[in-house]
Amino acid sequence: MRIGLYPGTFDPITLGHVDVIRRAATLVDRLVIGVAINRDKGPLFSLEERVAMIEYECAKLTELTGTEIIAHPFENLLIHCARDVGANVIVRGLRAVADFEYEYQMVGMNRSLDSSVETVFLMADAKHQAIASKLVKEICRLDGDVRKFVTPEVNDRLRAKLGK
Repeated sequence: MRIGLYPGTFDPITLGHVDVIRRAATLVDRLVIGVAINRDKGPLFSLEERVAMIEYECAKLTELTGTEIIAHPFENLLIHCARDVGANVIVRGLRAVADFEYEYQMVGMNRSLDSSVETVFLMADAKHQAIASKLVKEICRLDGDVRKFVTPEVNDRLRAKLGK
């Protein structure tokens, strides 16, 4: 069984994330969305809120792709999380060259820790390349319209969280 792990903070999940999840789900039998706890980033949404948003969005994708997609919070090394969920593939989304440089280093480290886990990169669709959760939060915080970057459900949660 091919099990993929797509890790991230997902604070919040964006249309770019959803696109990568949809495409990754066609490559594996089960896709685990690793929701990083990462207290150092100081997420806007709690872990429970981020998991709930992912589960809501992924329920539709499971129906569409027929692939089991589950959310799995983690706070340990990515390679340890991959072992915990039985993943043999780590999926990473790339938006720009700067992403690749960072990810290239991560692949090297992960392969040193466990060479049996492969990393696959999926390029963001051109219409989603500029989307970053950090920017989406900032635009919304400053009363901008983020509906073209997130789903209606996430837009509502984001506006409510920011008191908009």
